[in-house]
Amino acid sequence: MGSVRALRPTDHIFPTYREHAVAIERGVDPAELLMVFRGHAAGGWKPSEHGMNVYSIVLGSQVPHAVGYAMGMDLDRRAAEEEGREVEPAATIAYFGDGTSTQGEVHEGMVFAASFDAPVVFFVQNNQWAISVPFSTQSRLPLAERAAGYGFEGIRVDGNDVLGVLAVSRYAMEQARAGRGPVLVEAETYRLGAHTTADDPTKYRRREDERHWAELDPLLRLETHLRRHHGTDDAFFDEVAAAAQEFADQTRAHVLSMDPPSFEEFFDKAYVERHPLIEEERAWYAAYQAGFDEDGPEDGSDGSSGVDGTAGPDRGTQASSLTVAADPVTGVPDERSAGTEEDLA
Repeated sequence: MGSVRALRPTDHIFPTYREHAVAIERGVDPAELLMVFRGHAAGGWKPSEHGMNVYSIVLGSQVPHAVGYAMGMDLDRRAAEEEGREVEPAATIAYFGDGTSTQGEVHEGMVFAASFDAPVVFFVQNNQWAISVPFSTQSRLPLAERAAGYGFEGIRVDGNDVLGVLAVSRYAMEQARAGRGPVLVEAETYRLGAHTTADDPTKYRRREDERHWAELDPLLRLETHLRRHHGTDDAFFDEVAAAAQEFADQTRAHVLSMDPPSFEEFFDKAYVERHPLIEEERAWYAAYQAGFDEDGPEDGSDGSSGVDGTAGPDRGTQASSLTVAADPVTGVPDERSAGTEEDLA
């Protein structure tokens, strides 16, 4: 929140898939966010309306996008100056984590940003763990020090200090807008919870570390600051808690009211026009889905035919005897595990 409060409406954001608070601050309806995760939309909002790109699922892919967009902003500014027009200075900001910082696309983006003095801020949220890989394994130096190798400024800040992050982000964005080149901000924080629902952090990190970082909770620290230096009373925090609960209740109710999307949508919206491969994949998935549905495939077929009405290659097994195991991590059906009931007997 400290970083997004440092932005102007003309600045543009390139997030990963975790910047929910940033999106809400930029006016994105949380229902639009959740519709994406529920499979109801390919993208929940128009980037031009909120100054924020849609979520990037491929880690690191948003960094070159942020750099390229920033270079375009700079070209627009120069063209306006030549024509005698005034344009408000603007910059981009790319959010990513310590694990993503080791991706090749991040390196490529930083090289380009340095070469062309792109007005971009790289905001790294270092939460100390890339799933189960500790930061000490990922890097021998603080991430902020990598900036020197590219030839631009790097700043390290306490990521659990909201006001500190705000101050550093304001400085970094001003530097970028002023044409002084890119800036790398490393915000040190900690991932208190698990990486995913399939993750068990107790297997690879110490309880005492978790207790230490829990005491540095940014919400508790901000509350202490407001009480101590601004005389904020319990009534204010009670009001905030009530508003937060109402917000959560409304969001939860909206999610529960969503109808499950039809699997047909996955294939109908992949391409403008259907083609044989999509039809083959649709038929195979219909057969797989029919193994769970008493009424069979949604299209009324037996789900076993390919695009020409014949059995698809290696996928023509009747739904009643098809058994497909799901990958234990991703939950995606593993075609290699498919077999008939006779095979499993």
